[in-house]
Amino acid sequence: MKKKIFYTELSYILGLVIMAFAAAFTEKADFGMSMVVAPAYILHLKLSQLLPWFTFGVAEYFFQGILILLTIIIMRKFKLSYLFSFVTAVLYGTLLDAAMNIIAPLPESTFGIRILWYILGSVFCSLAVSLFFHTYISPEAYELIVKEFAGKFRFDINKVKTVYDCTSTVLGIIMSFTFFGFGVFEGVKLGTIICALVNGFFISCFTKLLEKTFVFENKFTLEKYFS
Repeated sequence: MKKKIFYTELSYILGLVIMAFAAAFTEKADFGMSMVVAPAYILHLKLSQLLPWFTFGVAEYFFQGILILLTIIIMRKFKLSYLFSFVTAVLYGTLLDAAMNIIAPLPESTFGIRILWYILGSVFCSLAVSLFFHTYISPEAYELIVKEFAGKFRFDINKVKTVYDCTSTVLGIIMSFTFFGFGVFEGVKLGTIICALVNGFFISCFTKLLEKTFVFENKFTLEKYFS
Protein backbone atom coordinates (compact mmCIF):
# COMPACT_ATOMS: atom_id res chain seq x y z
CA MET A 1 0.00 0.00 0.00
CA LYS A 2 1.38 3.38 -1.02
CA LYS A 3 1.91 5.74 1.86
CA LYS A 4 0.09 9.07 1.88
CA ILE A 5 1.87 12.39 2.36
CA PHE A 6 1.43 14.01 5.76
CA TYR A 7 2.82 17.53 6.05
CA THR A 8 4.99 18.25 9.06
CA GLU A 9 3.33 21.64 9.57
CA LEU A 10 -0.04 19.89 9.89
CA SER A 11 1.56 17.46 12.34
CA TYR A 12 2.53 20.44 14.49
CA ILE A 13 -0.98 21.96 14.44
CA LEU A 14 -2.72 18.67 15.19
CA GLY A 15 -0.18 17.93 17.91
CA LEU A 16 -0.99 21.22 19.65
CA VAL A 17 -4.76 20.70 19.49
CA ILE A 18 -4.63 17.07 20.61
CA MET A 19 -2.19 17.86 23.42
CA ALA A 20 -4.50 20.60 24.69
CA PHE A 21 -7.43 18.18 24.89
CA ALA A 22 -5.15 15.56 26.45
CA ALA A 23 -4.32 17.90 29.34
CA ALA A 24 -7.95 19.00 29.65
CA PHE A 25 -9.27 15.43 29.90
CA THR A 26 -6.52 14.47 32.34
CA GLU A 27 -7.36 17.45 34.53
CA LYS A 28 -11.05 16.53 34.45
CA ALA A 29 -10.28 12.95 35.51
CA ASP A 30 -8.42 14.28 38.59
CA PHE A 31 -6.15 11.26 38.94
CA GLY A 32 -3.02 13.39 38.60
CA MET A 33 -1.43 15.28 35.73
CA SER A 34 1.52 14.07 33.68
CA MET A 35 4.87 14.65 35.39
CA VAL A 36 5.96 17.42 33.00
CA VAL A 37 2.88 19.62 33.39
CA ALA A 38 2.29 18.99 37.10
CA PRO A 39 4.34 22.02 38.33
CA ALA A 40 2.48 24.41 36.01
CA TYR A 41 -0.87 22.93 37.07
CA ILE A 42 -0.06 23.27 40.78
CA LEU A 43 1.06 26.85 40.17
CA HIS A 44 -2.32 27.48 38.52
CA LEU A 45 -4.23 25.95 41.44
CA LYS A 46 -2.46 28.21 43.93
CA LEU A 47 -2.26 31.53 42.09
CA SER A 48 -5.77 31.31 40.60
CA GLN A 49 -7.09 31.64 44.15
CA LEU A 50 -5.73 35.19 44.16
CA LEU A 51 -5.67 35.89 40.42
CA PRO A 52 -8.76 34.46 38.66
CA TRP A 53 -7.22 35.19 35.24
CA PHE A 54 -4.27 32.90 36.00
CA THR A 55 -5.75 29.91 34.18
CA PHE A 56 -4.13 26.54 33.55
CA GLY A 57 -3.18 27.75 30.08
CA VAL A 58 -1.61 30.96 31.38
CA ALA A 59 0.30 28.95 33.99
CA GLU A 60 1.63 26.72 31.22
CA TYR A 61 3.27 29.44 29.15
CA PHE A 62 4.35 31.35 32.27
CA PHE A 63 6.16 28.26 33.59
CA GLN A 64 7.53 27.37 30.18
CA GLY A 65 8.82 30.92 29.83
CA ILE A 66 10.86 30.34 32.99
CA LEU A 67 12.22 27.09 31.53
CA ILE A 68 13.25 28.89 28.33
CA LEU A 69 15.07 31.53 30.37
CA LEU A 70 16.88 28.72 32.21
CA THR A 71 17.77 27.20 28.85
CA ILE A 72 19.27 30.50 27.69
CA ILE A 73 21.30 30.72 30.92
CA ILE A 74 22.53 27.13 30.65
CA MET A 75 23.36 27.43 26.96
CA ARG A 76 24.78 30.95 27.42
CA LYS A 77 23.24 32.02 24.15
CA PHE A 78 19.93 32.91 22.53
CA LYS A 79 18.57 31.22 19.43
CA LEU A 80 15.52 32.11 17.38
CA SER A 81 14.17 28.61 18.04
CA TYR A 82 13.87 29.53 21.74
CA LEU A 83 11.52 32.36 20.83
CA PHE A 84 9.48 30.06 18.60
CA SER A 85 9.31 27.58 21.48
CA PHE A 86 7.67 30.25 23.64
CA VAL A 87 5.23 30.99 20.81
CA THR A 88 4.37 27.28 20.82
CA ALA A 89 3.81 27.46 24.58
CA VAL A 90 1.45 30.44 24.21
CA LEU A 91 -0.50 28.72 21.43
CA TYR A 92 -0.74 25.55 23.50
CA GLY A 93 -1.84 27.46 26.62
CA THR A 94 -4.56 29.28 24.67
CA LEU A 95 -5.81 26.02 23.15
CA LEU A 96 -5.71 24.35 26.57
CA ASP A 97 -8.02 26.94 28.12
CA ALA A 98 -10.36 26.59 25.12
CA ALA A 99 -10.33 22.78 25.42
CA MET A 100 -11.15 22.95 29.14
CA ASN A 101 -14.10 25.23 28.42
CA ILE A 102 -15.34 22.89 25.68
CA ILE A 103 -15.30 19.75 27.83
CA ALA A 104 -16.45 21.50 31.02
CA PRO A 105 -20.12 20.38 30.58
CA LEU A 106 -19.10 16.69 30.35
CA PRO A 107 -19.97 14.59 33.43
CA GLU A 108 -17.36 13.65 36.02
CA SER A 109 -19.58 12.34 38.80
CA THR A 110 -18.67 8.65 38.73
CA PHE A 111 -15.39 6.77 39.07
CA GLY A 112 -15.94 4.99 35.75
CA ILE A 113 -16.45 8.24 33.85
CA ARG A 114 -13.28 9.68 35.38
CA ILE A 115 -11.34 6.60 34.26
CA LEU A 116 -12.65 7.16 30.72
CA TRP A 117 -11.44 10.77 30.74
CA TYR A 118 -8.06 9.66 32.09
CA ILE A 119 -7.65 7.05 29.35
CA LEU A 120 -8.59 9.59 26.68
CA GLY A 121 -6.14 12.09 28.13
CA SER A 122 -3.31 9.54 28.22
CA VAL A 123 -3.93 8.28 24.68
CA PHE A 124 -4.25 11.81 23.29
CA CYS A 125 -1.02 12.82 25.03
CA SER A 126 0.92 9.94 23.46
CA LEU A 127 -0.49 10.67 20.01
CA ALA A 128 0.34 14.37 20.32
CA VAL A 129 3.95 13.67 21.33
CA SER A 130 4.30 11.30 18.37
CA LEU A 131 3.02 14.01 16.04
CA PHE A 132 5.53 16.48 17.51
CA PHE A 133 8.28 13.99 16.69
CA HIS A 134 7.40 14.50 13.02
CA THR A 135 7.68 18.28 12.77
CA TYR A 136 10.59 20.69 12.57
CA ILE A 137 8.72 23.51 14.31
CA SER A 138 10.05 24.36 17.78
CA PRO A 139 8.51 22.19 20.50
CA GLU A 140 7.33 23.28 23.92
CA ALA A 141 9.96 24.19 26.51
CA TYR A 142 9.66 20.76 28.15
CA GLU A 143 11.15 19.07 25.09
CA LEU A 144 13.41 22.01 24.19
CA ILE A 145 15.38 22.06 27.45
CA VAL A 146 15.97 18.30 27.29
CA LYS A 147 17.17 18.46 23.69
CA GLU A 148 19.44 21.47 24.23
CA PHE A 149 20.91 20.20 27.49
CA ALA A 150 21.66 16.76 26.01
CA GLY A 151 23.25 18.32 22.95
CA LYS A 152 25.46 20.78 24.82
CA PHE A 153 26.86 18.30 27.33
CA ARG A 154 26.73 15.27 24.99
CA PHE A 155 24.50 13.25 27.29
CA ASP A 156 22.14 10.52 26.12
CA ILE A 157 18.86 12.32 25.40
CA ASN A 158 16.73 9.48 26.81
CA LYS A 159 18.63 9.61 30.09
CA VAL A 160 18.30 13.40 30.21
CA LYS A 161 14.56 13.04 29.58
CA THR A 162 14.26 10.52 32.42
CA VAL A 163 16.16 12.82 34.79
CA TYR A 164 14.00 15.78 33.77
CA ASP A 165 10.77 13.82 34.29
CA CYS A 166 11.89 12.69 37.75
CA THR A 167 12.97 16.22 38.65
CA SER A 168 9.64 17.61 37.47
CA THR A 169 7.76 15.05 39.56
CA VAL A 170 9.78 15.87 42.69
CA LEU A 171 9.28 19.58 42.05
CA GLY A 172 5.54 19.01 41.74
CA ILE A 173 5.44 17.17 45.08
CA ILE A 174 7.46 19.91 46.80
CA MET A 175 5.19 22.61 45.36
CA SER A 176 2.07 20.68 46.41
CA PHE A 177 3.33 20.28 49.98
CA THR A 178 4.44 23.94 50.12
CA PHE A 179 1.22 25.42 48.76
CA PHE A 180 -1.39 23.08 50.23
CA GLY A 181 0.21 21.44 53.25
CA PHE A 182 2.51 18.51 53.95
CA GLY A 183 1.07 15.22 52.73
CA VAL A 184 -1.39 16.89 50.33
CA PHE A 185 -0.87 15.69 46.76
CA GLU A 186 -2.30 18.10 44.21
CA GLY A 187 -1.46 17.47 40.56
CA VAL A 188 0.86 14.54 41.37
CA LYS A 189 -1.17 11.41 42.09
CA LEU A 190 -1.42 7.76 41.08
CA GLY A 191 -2.32 8.77 37.52
CA THR A 192 1.00 10.61 37.25
CA ILE A 193 2.90 7.39 37.99
CA ILE A 194 0.79 5.35 35.57
CA CYS A 195 1.37 7.94 32.86
CA ALA A 196 5.12 7.76 33.42
CA LEU A 197 5.04 3.95 33.04
CA VAL A 198 2.89 3.63 29.91
CA ASN A 199 3.42 6.89 28.03
CA GLY A 200 6.59 5.76 26.27
CA PHE A 201 4.98 2.53 25.07
CA PHE A 202 1.96 4.30 23.56
CA ILE A 203 4.16 6.97 21.94
CA SER A 204 6.16 4.17 20.29
CA CYS A 205 2.97 2.48 19.06
CA PHE A 206 1.57 5.68 17.55
CA THR A 207 4.92 6.51 15.95
CA LYS A 208 5.09 3.10 14.26
CA LEU A 209 1.48 3.42 13.07
CA LEU A 210 1.99 6.92 11.68
CA GLU A 211 5.21 6.02 9.88
CA LYS A 212 3.61 2.88 8.47
CA THR A 213 0.74 4.92 7.03
CA PHE A 214 2.30 8.25 6.07
CA VAL A 215 5.40 9.86 4.60
CA PHE A 216 6.15 13.08 6.46
CA GLU A 217 7.24 15.97 4.26
CA ASN A 218 7.61 19.72 4.67
CA LYS A 219 5.06 21.84 2.85
CA PHE A 220 7.05 25.05 3.30
CA THR A 221 10.79 25.78 3.23
CA LEU A 222 10.93 27.19 6.76
CA GLU A 223 12.97 24.56 8.57
CA LYS A 224 16.13 26.69 8.63
CA TYR A 225 14.43 29.21 10.89
CA PHE A 226 13.81 26.61 13.59
CA SER A 227 17.29 25.08 13.76
